[in-house]
Amino acid sequence: MKRLILAFLLTALPALAESPMTASEFEAHTKGKTLYYGLGGERYGVEEYLPDRRVRWSFLDGECKDGAWYPSGEQICFVYEDNPVPQCWLFYLDGDRLAARFASGDDPTILYEVEGKGEMLCLGPKVGV
Repeated sequence: MKRLILAFLLTALPALAESPMTASEFEAHTKGKTLYYGLGGERYGVEEYLPDRRVRWSFLDGECKDGAWYPSGEQICFVYEDNPVPQCWLFYLDGDRLAARFASGDDPTILYEVEGKGEMLCLGPKVGV
């Protein structure tokens, strides 16, 4: 499994070899959009980019989390309502799509913007019976 991840990372690295996007470049690419992200050939999640650098994220399970993003050096960091610990990423353009490398910790996750249609599905909070 580690070899498979390493092989994937080595094939993905050329697309990430250029400089990370600046905050203004990232904002210009995302503002007012809903972007779907993939990981390892599978859909991973969707994020809606709202005014004032606010976001809404879902792992495609109907549960959505509101948050915000901000620049920190070359990184774009996100904080969400259920987790105030920043999740920081380095974003790159791969053609006209985003590629993102997780920069918080040792996790080598690389996400890619993928085709997505339709509105983001947010079912609301879970309630007990």
